[in-house]
Amino acid sequence: MHHEGKWRDSGFRSALTMALLAGTFAAGLETAEADISLPPITIGAGLISNFYDCDKGCIYSPASIPAGDSNVDGFALESMRFYMSGAVTDQIKFTFNTEYTGSSTDTLIVMDAIGRFEFSDTFNIWAGRFLEPGDRANLSGPYYSQDIAPFVDGVGDFYPGVAVGRDNGIAYWGQFGILKVQVGAFDGESLKGDFVADNSRILSAARLTLDFWDPEPGYYINGTYYGEKDILSVGVAAQNQNSKTAWNIDGLMEKKLSNLGVINVQAEYIKDNGLTAPNSLDGWNALVSYLFPQVIGIGKFQLLGKYGQKTEDASATTASDKIKTTEINVNYIIKGFNARVGAYFLDQKDDLTDTTKKEYGLNVQLQI
Repeated sequence: MHHEGKWRDSGFRSALTMALLAGTFAAGLETAEADISLPPITIGAGLISNFYDCDKGCIYSPASIPAGDSNVDGFALESMRFYMSGAVTDQIKFTFNTEYTGSSTDTLIVMDAIGRFEFSDTFNIWAGRFLEPGDRANLSGPYYSQDIAPFVDGVGDFYPGVAVGRDNGIAYWGQFGILKVQVGAFDGESLKGDFVADNSRILSAARLTLDFWDPEPGYYINGTYYGEKDILSVGVAAQNQNSKTAWNIDGLMEKKLSNLGVINVQAEYIKDNGLTAPNSLDGWNALVSYLFPQVIGIGKFQLLGKYGQKTEDASATTASDKIKTTEINVNYIIKGFNARVGAYFLDQKDDLTDTTKKEYGLNVQLQI
């Protein structure tokens, strides 16, 4: 009996001890769970898709006309993007974006992979893969330009890149009142084209932007703000690799006219001295758009017209060439860049080949 009682007493005390330990562990676990906090992460996606009808050749869409025919039509997934960004601390952030390049190449690539060290308005460092300092079209990209086919004239976004206009490198950027400064050094070795004699050299890039009305904070900028800002901006950018250079000047004026809608005017001039083409070239474009103030259904209509002209000089083996491109859009803006639908017409004439292509289409852009 004595031994049995001792065993029961010992078992009771052991059970009590285990219960207390379990309670303490549970309380500690609950406290630990309360203390655990993951950095905030933002996830999103973007889609651009269109129906096209091409005559004599496609300009924006990736299709090609079969031999013996004069036109082609169909549907294309132009682009699909996945976005992810997060903050390690208030000053250290990370961005990772991918792009499915659509019907043209049917591949998934790393678009952006950026370590962002953002300390103040005047001192920020980005490192990894991202857009080099360049023209406004390049820093807006297809998702934040206002026209449906911003790059088909060969004027906008003419700077070289290894992936969707991006390259691997490091850049400083800062805002000093109305002046934004962006300057960086990039790998350059895998850039498109073989026009630079030694593309193992570092590519340097810089941009200065003056915003006289509302500011445009951040590294990237837009082609329009759909009336949310009044913009009067002038930018100058240049890039150099192994003594081959390219530069541009671009301007944007956007004004909300009270209850009369939004007017947008922009223009760009480029000059390339062998960085992206075997011969020197220059070009310019001009765009005018008007966003109607009335909400019809769930959105507003916008009319847009754009003309671009690019000239490549002659060489010992090739003649000079001039390409003229006209774009007309009727856009339906539902929620800015996150939801818009547009009808477009493109006309492009190549003087050297004496050919004219025309393309009609319907375009859808969605982002979350």
